[in-house]
Amino acid sequence: MPAKEASRGNNHRIIDMTVRDHVATLTLNDPASRNSLSREMMTQLQENLDAIAADKNIHVLILRAEGPVFSSGHNLREVQGMARDETLAELFDQCSKMMQAIVHLPQPVIARIDGMVTAAGTQLVASCDLAYASENSKFATSGINFGLFCSTPGVALGRNVSPKHAMEMLLSGDFINANRAREIGLINVALPADKLDAHIHTMAQNIAAKSPVVVKMGKAAFYQQLSLPLDEAYSLTSGVMVENMRTHDAAEGLTAFFEKRTPEWRGE
Repeated sequence: MPAKEASRGNNHRIIDMTVRDHVATLTLNDPASRNSLSREMMTQLQENLDAIAADKNIHVLILRAEGPVFSSGHNLREVQGMARDETLAELFDQCSKMMQAIVHLPQPVIARIDGMVTAAGTQLVASCDLAYASENSKFATSGINFGLFCSTPGVALGRNVSPKHAMEMLLSGDFINANRAREIGLINVALPADKLDAHIHTMAQNIAAKSPVVVKMGKAAFYQQLSLPLDEAYSLTSGVMVENMRTHDAAEGLTAFFEKRTPEWRGE
């Protein structure tokens, strides 16, 4: 199923999707719930991620949200209703699989943040490959304030920032502003709100112009090597470099470089 067809067949969509110039945009569109990661929201996100992963026409994904809240994390009323129910474990399992789907997506994922982000919403941002935020945005892992330590958000957070910075957020539940989020590595850049979309568009088009097969190989290898001992990481990535060099696009890229022309990628 082409990615642009993924949202059909459901009467209540809280995820909007567009595709233009090899760039897909997914918009969390449930501002009434502060774009909470309800089961329905996560189901629709997963459906779209699966469709995008299979669509070779899409080279980059932008993840954004409608309203003043990017995502407030899990829907607390929904979670409270499951507290003594076995479906609670299913909820967190569903969320964990969705976050991993972002990391394992062949295409790079760019988070576009313009507002407040809390708890599993921060986990969502941390799971993306790149993140750009307006200067008025703020971030927290606030579950501790309600008696719920953000253990699963801590997985993604701890892979973006230092352990001490992660624990400071997890233990305090306090908000940090966009500039602080940039300083600790949660986001790439904090920008004036009126410059945010132009910056993201430029970056998305930059990436979309690269060889999709090479980007796919490189993204997968980068995350895989992070968990390996140094020698194994070099062994893995050396093999990937060899595989990369044997692709059509690598040969085309080198030929184009020497001929001083723009390469024509085939994605193979």
